[in-house]
Amino acid sequence: MKHSKIGSVMTTDVVRAAYGTPFKEVARLLADHRISGLPVVDDDEKVIGVISETDLMVRQAEASDPHEPKRRFRLADLTRGAKRQAAKARARTAGQLMTDPPVTVHADNTIAEAARTMAQRRVERLPVVGEGDRLVGIVTRRDLLQVFLRPDREIRAEVIQEVLVRALWLAPRSVDVSVIEGVVTLDGHMERKSETEIGVSMTRQVDGVVAVVDKLTYHLDDSRLQPGEQDLHGVADDWLRKL
Repeated sequence: MKHSKIGSVMTTDVVRAAYGTPFKEVARLLADHRISGLPVVDDDEKVIGVISETDLMVRQAEASDPHEPKRRFRLADLTRGAKRQAAKARARTAGQLMTDPPVTVHADNTIAEAARTMAQRRVERLPVVGEGDRLVGIVTRRDLLQVFLRPDREIRAEVIQEVLVRALWLAPRSVDVSVIEGVVTLDGHMERKSETEIGVSMTRQVDGVVAVVDKLTYHLDDSRLQPGEQDLHGVADDWLRKL
């Protein structure tokens, strides 16, 4: 199956900062463009860090209050995280303010891969890099959600062609495929149980699918057969091994 690539949803006109961009200019860029973060690049357009609104807020949060008593030295202040926070509180340039190393994705990564990276690293945006790891775009959570705006008719056509015909070698109308608001219903009879499992699993991987309703039945339960007794073909072999 062909999954949508990051390059198809990313923003190519990227607001960025250089290492030496002054603190106030960074704040101005975020405010003027109404964005919550931006990448920091070197002279060769390679991404060296990322700045978010949270990074800027650290300076304000750590600023001393003349009405509060001076804090006493604590051992916790020696931790790596505390030192980093303290450094950001004194930051005067983008390079001193940024978080590094940056979390990036490549333009040819799939939307699913980018979404997984965002969730695992708990970030809201990802700089997109191309050849030589140079900045070519940026993608946000909102950009990734575009995949769920895919029309139902396109989803249905891909399930029929890529799952039923190409993977399972079935006739296009051997299984009834209906799609409503991204929810795919598979209804029909197959020869083997393994084929129904492959069909459902592959359908879940189609871009834009929200859920799969499995109404498939089968003639033979081949889940207990020995590997040599199974007679699967095409790319379905690989999918069965992944289940």
